[in-house]
Amino acid sequence: MASSDSDDGMDAFMGKFKTQRYKNAFTEKNWEKEFDKIPMFMKSAPAEIDPQEYPELSCIQSIIHDEDRPPEEQAKSLKDEGNAYFKEKNYQKAVVSYTAGLKKKCGDQDLNAVLLTNRAAAHFHLGNMRSSLNDAAAAKKIKPDHLKALFRGAQCCIELQNFSEAVQWCDEGLKFHPTEKKLNELRAAADKHKRAADRDARKAKAREKKQHGDKQALLGLIKDRGIKLLQSVKSHRHDSDSDEETESSSATIAELSLDGFSSQEVTGAQVFMDEQGSLHWPVLFFYPEHQQSDFISAFCENNCFLDHLTVMFEELPPWDTDRKYLPQNLQLYFEDEVEAALYHVDPKMSLLKTLQHKRYFVKAGTPSFIILVNDSSYRKQFLSQKKVHKL
Repeated sequence: MASSDSDDGMDAFMGKFKTQRYKNAFTEKNWEKEFDKIPMFMKSAPAEIDPQEYPELSCIQSIIHDEDRPPEEQAKSLKDEGNAYFKEKNYQKAVVSYTAGLKKKCGDQDLNAVLLTNRAAAHFHLGNMRSSLNDAAAAKKIKPDHLKALFRGAQCCIELQNFSEAVQWCDEGLKFHPTEKKLNELRAAADKHKRAADRDARKAKAREKKQHGDKQALLGLIKDRGIKLLQSVKSHRHDSDSDEETESSSATIAELSLDGFSSQEVTGAQVFMDEQGSLHWPVLFFYPEHQQSDFISAFCENNCFLDHLTVMFEELPPWDTDRKYLPQNLQLYFEDEVEAALYHVDPKMSLLKTLQHKRYFVKAGTPSFIILVNDSSYRKQFLSQKKVHKL
C-alpha cells in the first residue's frame, strides 16, 4: 500500500512538469554559460572569483585555504591548485600556488620536493632559469634521487650555457636512474654543447694570443721608427677634508703599449703593416674655419700630404662656398698639446717623417692635422692665439 502511495505521489510530482516549467532550468541559450560556472565543467578558472557568480567555486576555494586544516592538507590542496593553473599554462599563478604550499612548512618532505619541482617547472616555462635551477637544487637536496628535479636542473644549466654543470647534474641522475632514456639523451646533448664551447674557447684564446702577438710586433715596428704615443692617464685624489672624491685627467707621454691600439678608437680604424713592411695609419684632417673634418682610413707612411690633398680637393667640397680650398692654397699644421703650440708641416713631407718629429705624439692611435687656407683672415686670427713653429 505504501508503495502504491509512493507511486501515486511520484506520478503527481512528475505530472507537474507537463503543465509547469522548472524555474531554474538551463535554456538552449544559456546552458553552455551556466555549465562553465560549475567547477567540474569549467574550461578555465576565472581571474577573480565572485561568490555571487561562482558560489560553488568560492566554496571550494574556501576549503582549499581553510587555515584550520593540517599544514599537509593545505599544502596538498595548494599543490593541486597549482597543477590546475599549470595545465592551463597560467605559470605565474602556478608559481603563486606552489609558493603558498611551501610556506605551509608541512612535515611531508616528499610533498615539499614535489612543490619545489613543480615550481621549478613553472619558472622554467616563464624563462626564469636561475629561479628554476634554485628550486631544482632545493628539491634534489630533499630527495637526491628525484628524477624530475635532476632533469630540470640539467635543462636549466644548458639554457644558462653552464654545460659542465649540466653534465654533472645528468651524471648524478644516472647514478640513480642509469637506464633513463631522456636523461641519457640530455647528457649527450650537454656533453656536445660542452665540447663545442670548449673548442670555441680554445679558438678564441688562440685568436686573442695571435692578435696580442701581432700588436706587439706592430708596436715594435712603431718603436723602431721613433714614433711616440700619447695616452690619457686618470688619477684619483682624495681630499681628507671632504667626503667627495674628485677625478682629474692629465695627458702624459707613455711607453709604447697596447692601450694605444684598443678597439675603442675615435675612428674605428687601426694602423696596420702591408706586405712590403710599410705602416698605414688612420689620419684625421680638421678644418676649424668651417667645423668640418676628413678621414683617411689607410694613409701610407711613405706618402706625402700633398698626394692626398690633391685627391681630396680635386672637387671642392660643398661647404667651401668661396672656393678657397685649392691644394696649392692649403697649409698643414699639427698641434703640440703639451706645449700648446702649432707646428707648420710642409705638404710635400711624408707622413712618416712628420710622425718622427720630436714633438709629435700620436693620440688615440690616430694622427690628426689642422688645415687652414693661406693668407685667409681666419688663418691669421687662428694663429694669433698660438705659438707657431716650422719643421
